[in-house]
Amino acid sequence: MPYGKAKDYFLKPLVADYEELLGRFQQTESVRFEEFTAIWRNMGFSSVFYGSLAGNEMREFCHRTLTMAFNYFLPPYSFQIRVGGLYLLYGLYHTQLASPKEKIRIALKDWEQIQKFYQDSVNSQHYDAVYIIRKLIAENAVLYTAMPQMLLFRVKMKSQHHKVCEEFRDRPERVKDLISTDMLQEVANIQGHYERLKASVLERSSITVTQQDLPARLHSCVLEFLHWQDRHENHGDADHLVDAEEKAQQVESSNRAQLLASIKTKSYGHLTEASKSRRHRQVEMDMSISGTGYIKEAPKYHKSKAPSLRARTYKNLGGEVGDEQKTKYWLLSAAEEDKTALKRPKRKHSFRW
Repeated sequence: MPYGKAKDYFLKPLVADYEELLGRFQQTESVRFEEFTAIWRNMGFSSVFYGSLAGNEMREFCHRTLTMAFNYFLPPYSFQIRVGGLYLLYGLYHTQLASPKEKIRIALKDWEQIQKFYQDSVNSQHYDAVYIIRKLIAENAVLYTAMPQMLLFRVKMKSQHHKVCEEFRDRPERVKDLISTDMLQEVANIQGHYERLKASVLERSSITVTQQDLPARLHSCVLEFLHWQDRHENHGDADHLVDAEEKAQQVESSNRAQLLASIKTKSYGHLTEASKSRRHRQVEMDMSISGTGYIKEAPKYHKSKAPSLRARTYKNLGGEVGDEQKTKYWLLSAAEEDKTALKRPKRKHSFRW
């Protein structure tokens, strides 16, 4: 099978291998490059490029492997999966068999997400990921482009949609990002300043507008929400399956009801009016017989044929058509008393050789 026709055939197995590798890396609960390389060597992932492909086919295959692996380096995946996607790109780039090496395409729309990931890695002191990013850039392994895929003139290319793996998706942490440690410290400072101003203006005032322990209450609410999210995360898949099954049953019952309604509408709808030239063939519905549709065919009318000129002549002369005397034209020249003339002579057989 040529590679041009079989390149889509290799897509699903390659994605399955990527997810298997990243799934094992996720179980380690670490972002160290040492953990990733151990899994890489255990799976023998460098052998993904071994095969009978050569020339342009090998270059195209290397391009597709890097493009598919780059999807795991972008949101909505979690930080650990994105780090694994970065290590995957680094390993695929240095083990590819194309010469010169195929570069990693980074589109303009994705560059902001990569810069944010780099800054988060620096702030979290994940220096393994920081080193890999700097090394790829220093080795000129990145190709900065305007579009994620190459655009060709008058060539229709099938767009590829990456299916997000739900196990690797990053859970929403809007509450944790909103109520951070810096924000709680700022709230505590503002509340302390408010209390000092109130004490300086009204020495003996019992008015209380704000709560005394507001930062502590906010912190406890955030912790309670995170614990609740962790408890319900494991049950999310089962609930999702139950909801999907219920929705499927509702859709199936709705489609069945619509189908039955359409059949009844077609069966008991108004009869189509026949054309003027065919109204004598139109059937009529007689509903008075046992409550069921009794089809009664309209009587057929045959047009009477006009009598011929000969019949009209005999009728006008007072004779009947049945009394017409049959004249034997071959007896006009024969004598009436000649009895032998009444018989037609037999035709002799022709001579045969």
